Amino acid sequence: MKARSVILYTVLRLAAFLVPFGILMLLPIMREYYLLAAIFAALIGLSLSMLFLRRPLEEVTAGLAERRSRARDRVSDEEAEDASASTSASASAPASADEGPEEEPGVRDRGQ
Repeated sequence: MKARSVILYTVLRLAAFLVPFGILMLLPIMREYYLLAAIFAALIGLSLSMLFLRRPLEEVTAGLAERRSRARDRVSDEEAEDASASTSASASAPASADEGPEEEPGVRDRGQ
């Protein structure tokens, strides 16, 4: 993900809000109702960003998806340690109790 695309998208989104807010604040009635001016500016900014900022948004989301897939593919230290521990434990594990020790054929017959 490029930092330039994130910064560009952020600046354009802020401009899409601040420019309509500044224009609305020039109106005398909106000076009294600044909260209403902020709501209108947010709606206008949202509309403008949906119409005109689709490509910068796609660049940012593609960069985030790429970064997340690289992080998911990378094996963490804990996973590597667990894998090596389980491999070494299964290789050096003793025979199970059901099997018993291996005997040569005919060894029991000698004692009787």
